[in-house]
Amino acid sequence: MLPLTRRRGGRIEIHRDFASVMACAAESGLVAVGVDMPIGLTSNGRRSADVEARSRLGPRRSSLFPTPPLAVLDAADFADAQLRCRAASGGTGISIQAWNLVPKIREVSEALTPADQPRIAEVHPESSFTALAGRPLAPKRTPEGRAERRRVLADQIPDLDHILDQTYRGAAPDDLLDALAAAWTARRMATGRAEWLGDGEIDPRGFRCTIAV
Repeated sequence: MLPLTRRRGGRIEIHRDFASVMACAAESGLVAVGVDMPIGLTSNGRRSADVEARSRLGPRRSSLFPTPPLAVLDAADFADAQLRCRAASGGTGISIQAWNLVPKIREVSEALTPADQPRIAEVHPESSFTALAGRPLAPKRTPEGRAERRRVLADQIPDLDHILDQTYRGAAPDDLLDALAAAWTARRMATGRAEWLGDGEIDPRGFRCTIAV
């Protein structure tokens, strides 16, 4: 997720590009980083991790956009992406929402190597919230959904109210809640308690096609 927020010494940091996230992770010696962006990309766009995540999300399954096929990263524009996606997937196109994520997916792909996994792993905040709560929550842009997310995070982050009451330039409240859910998963990764969605498939570049929760 960009901007990415991270707790460090009582602060929230906003990073506007993934290169600065990587630099910060290296400088700080972080043992786990959760990235809200697809990392492993299959040739046809189908990933068992996505299937498993959507099954868990139930009524919130639409919050997980379809992962584009690997060839889409080289698309020049949306029309080119449609052609590449249909050719790779057997006829399924790419949504404009998924296409809008491609520059960030490309940015993450260019900054990582397979050796960075699983220390740096793909996460999906809505999947993290579902695991944390034990059930799918109401949509995050509704008052009920925001209240539910604050409630389940409060059990994990003692100073949550103080964190959320601050103003973070460049980060919307929804971004902050998602980042904290991703941080919860990263902590589970660091302590060996994370679940890994997917059947262990590896993409043509050597990246794992998994989602950590």
